[in-house]
Amino acid sequence: MGKREDITDATLDLIDELGLQSVTIAQILKKAKVGSGTLFNYFRTKDELVHEVYRLARNKMGYSLLEGYDSTASLYERFTSLHRNRIRFGMKYRKEFLFSDSYSFSPYIPPELRNMDESGEIQEIMSVLSEGQKQGLIRDMDAKLCHQITYGIVASVLKGYYIQKYDLDEKREKETLEACWKAIKL
Repeated sequence: MGKREDITDATLDLIDELGLQSVTIAQILKKAKVGSGTLFNYFRTKDELVHEVYRLARNKMGYSLLEGYDSTASLYERFTSLHRNRIRFGMKYRKEFLFSDSYSFSPYIPPELRNMDESGEIQEIMSVLSEGQKQGLIRDMDAKLCHQITYGIVASVLKGYYIQKYDLDEKREKETLEACWKAIKL
């Protein structure tokens, strides 16, 4: 692992432990075991560092959403594959999921980061939703709203899993995917 990755990993760990507003540069330096010159060689400001941590988390999630995805499968199979991958990403990368989820809705996030929603995996989700609407399988509402509804279900289930309200086993994963589908289907 390089110094840059040490810094971004330490920052994510501290955000998870303390909350974004409580994290200081001094804490990041100590946790990453680097000097201020090293940190500022990579990042001009704390905000720039936080933006990079967000970008890394979102990119990791994006790759995970498309893992094993078959664009030739049925609409329902594509829909559940994307959402299953989001659940599994959240189970494997709790810190990245939680930070990405909270920072996405922050008033401090710059427009270019907020517009990461236009990336490949989100375009694929929107494509599946639009195709489902054209086929008369999914409610005729804004595709972004459909996505937000299903994302909200997954995020809520993952947050319950994180605080150990329940185990997120294969049965509950299937129930969650079915709830997502039923929330937007006709």
